[in-house]
Amino acid sequence: VQLQAFWGGLVQAGESLRLSCVASGGTFNNYFMAWFRQTSGQSREFVAGISWNGVGTAHADSVKGRFAISRDNAKNTLWLQMNNLQPEDTAVYYCASETQWRGGVIVSIDRSRYGLWGQGTLVTVSS
Repeated sequence: VQLQAFWGGLVQAGESLRLSCVASGGTFNNYFMAWFRQTSGQSREFVAGISWNGVGTAHADSVKGRFAISRDNAKNTLWLQMNNLQPEDTAVYYCASETQWRGGVIVSIDRSRYGLWGQGTLVTVSS
């Protein structure tokens, strides 16, 4: 299975973007998924995550109320709706999937939990 993230871009502060992550060569229906982001010289940080069935979600404090993660397992697609973007949101955004099924709805923010990663899409927010 491969993950591909799409629809990053350059926007002005206050605008919105919706990132997509599509799985090819298989399915991610059974796994927790997440978005992480990384800026130059920084470690990759958790942004948002979602349980395998979409029931459980978690968002980093820095994006709560502005970003929303969602998924459609029938379409093998994960989204990150990003509203009211700010310059500090500028980063490369990565989608990631856990690779072992687990039950429950508690999202992990630990990047080591996620064994499959997409290639990243750049989001640049100008002030």
